[in-house]
Amino acid sequence: MKLQTQIPLKPQQHNQIDYNSKVVLLGSCFSENIGEKFSYFKFQSEVNPFGVLFQPLAIESLITNAINKKEYTEKDIFFQNEQWHCFEAHSQLSSASKEEVLLNLNDQITATKQNINEATHVIITLGTAWVYREKATDTIVANCHKVPQKQFLKELLSVDTITESLRAIIALLKSVNPKLSCLFTVSPIRHIKDGFVENMQSKAHLISAIHNVVEPRHQNYYFPSYEIQMDELRDYRFYAADMIHPNQTAITYIWEKFQRVWVSESASVTMDEVETIQKGLQHKPFNSASEAHEKFLQKLADKKAKLQAEFPHIAF
Repeated sequence: MKLQTQIPLKPQQHNQIDYNSKVVLLGSCFSENIGEKFSYFKFQSEVNPFGVLFQPLAIESLITNAINKKEYTEKDIFFQNEQWHCFEAHSQLSSASKEEVLLNLNDQITATKQNINEATHVIITLGTAWVYREKATDTIVANCHKVPQKQFLKELLSVDTITESLRAIIALLKSVNPKLSCLFTVSPIRHIKDGFVENMQSKAHLISAIHNVVEPRHQNYYFPSYEIQMDELRDYRFYAADMIHPNQTAITYIWEKFQRVWVSESASVTMDEVETIQKGLQHKPFNSASEAHEKFLQKLADKKAKLQAEFPHIAF
């Protein structure tokens, strides 16, 4: 008897991720969740240099500015609630110091360009098709930074507008790095603040637009994170206390599905070795001065040295 419907998935035949790959993850909170898995298993990965970006136009703007080597100046930031902010970035780059904000923005835009140039895979997770347009400048922002809502117009991006943005993202990325693989997914996190019906409409626009640009023969792919959460994990025990965000069990479940499709078998073997070391590092001995613990530490050091000899970028 089957108690769960399953999304049919097959291992990716080409361009799988291994420990020589360089992965850039951009987009919604779910990018951070999966990025933490890449980090834990010591892949070469970078996540959201401008912080969480929920909608496609914000991601397109980041990529455009990185490739064009934009230099942020005082005209790009503003003061609100005792902090300096930028409408193009998440508040994690904000600061009480004007100089620090500009330094953060310019450092991250430079790093983003380098990461895009070197990437083998760019994974983009879209969260919402709802956007906010600042009335004063007629510009869609990435983050409102708690500026009063009356200063913005709320809009739903059309499927055509999102499709055009995604095509621009792909063209920009491949103009500087023709061989990279673009992997799109939709965040399973529901944006209930927009409304239940409005959230589903938003997700539908994102999914429809992504499928307009997915072309495996051109290395543009889709991974069904949203569908796995909605169908295979169709139970509130897979959600956090807010009943909106996937809990750690769900995140791990989707990661394991992703690994099955996108991570090479050789990398999976290395992941097991990394996890053994990670668990060893978290081990708390009853007697840290004992001979047994000294032997344990030596074995752990030997495992680390062996792994780092094969993959010098790995650091614990």
